[in-house]
Amino acid sequence: MIICIVGPTGVGKSSLALRIAKEVNGEIINGDAFQIYKEMDIGTAKPTNEERKIVPHHLFDYVDPTYQFSVYDYQKNLREKIDELLKKNVPLIVCGGTGMYLKASFYDFDLRKQEKEVDMSLYENMTNEELHDKLKEIDYNESLKIHPNNRKRVLRAIQIYLQEGKTKSSIIESQEHKLLYNVTFIGLTKDRELLNEIIDARVDKMVELGLVEEVQSLMKKYPHSLRSFQAIGYKELINGFDNNLPLNESIELIKKNSRNYAKRQMTYFNNQLDINWFNDIEDAYRFAITKLK
Repeated sequence: MIICIVGPTGVGKSSLALRIAKEVNGEIINGDAFQIYKEMDIGTAKPTNEERKIVPHHLFDYVDPTYQFSVYDYQKNLREKIDELLKKNVPLIVCGGTGMYLKASFYDFDLRKQEKEVDMSLYENMTNEELHDKLKEIDYNESLKIHPNNRKRVLRAIQIYLQEGKTKSSIIESQEHKLLYNVTFIGLTKDRELLNEIIDARVDKMVELGLVEEVQSLMKKYPHSLRSFQAIGYKELINGFDNNLPLNESIELIKKNSRNYAKRQMTYFNNQLDINWFNDIEDAYRFAITKLK
C-alpha cells in the first residue's frame, strides 16, 4: 500500500508524512517538483536533515540546479524508487504538492524522453493571443483547456505536437487513466482565509531562516535564467535583485504568488485525482494508519 499526501502549499503535508512513517516504519518519497534540487532548501521547504535522519527519505536533493528536469524524469525516477521499495515490503508515503508529476507517475501515462529538439523561437516571439490561436489550429481540444494568458502551458502543448507529431489531447485520449499502484490519496486542506494566513506566515519564516541569503548565494554561482529558479520564492527575489526592486516588494510578491499557486493546486487535485480530503490532520493521520496497518 502506498499513501500519497497532497494538498496546497503550507498545510502540513511533510509533518504528517513524517508522523505516519514513524508509526509504521515507513519511508518517504518526495512528490514536489523543486525539492529535488540541491542547494535550494529554504525556499522549497524541504524536510530538515534532522527529519531525514528519523526515517529514510528518497528523491530529495539529488539534482543539480542546472539540470533541465522534466515530468518524464520524475515519472521514471519515482516508478523506479517505488518498485525498488515495494520489493522490500516497506510502507511508502509519497508527499508533495506537484499534482501533474504525481498523476503522470501513478497513472498509465506513457511519457517519452524528449530527445528531438525543436526550434520554438518563432512561437516565443508571438503575443499570447497569437500563440493561443496557433494552438487552436494545432490542437483545438487542448486550447479549450488552457487560458490564453497561460503562456507556458500553451507553448508546451505546441512543443509536444512538434516533437511527437501528435497532439497533446490525442495522447491523453489514448491512455486508459488507470492507476498502476495500490495507492490511496490523502488531501490536507484549510479554510481559504486561514490558508492564506498560514502561507503569509510561512514566507515570513522562510525569510527569517535565510531565504534571501540562500538566493543571493545561488545567484553568484548559477545563471539567473535556470528553470529551477522558476520556483516561487526564488524567481521573485532574483527578479527583484536584478532590477533593484525593494526587498519588501519581492517578499510580498512571493506571498501573493504562493496564495495563487495554492488555488491552482486545489483546482488540479479536485479535477484530476481521487482524493480523500481532510481539514483536520488528526483525522488524516488516523485514516492513513488504518490503510497501512
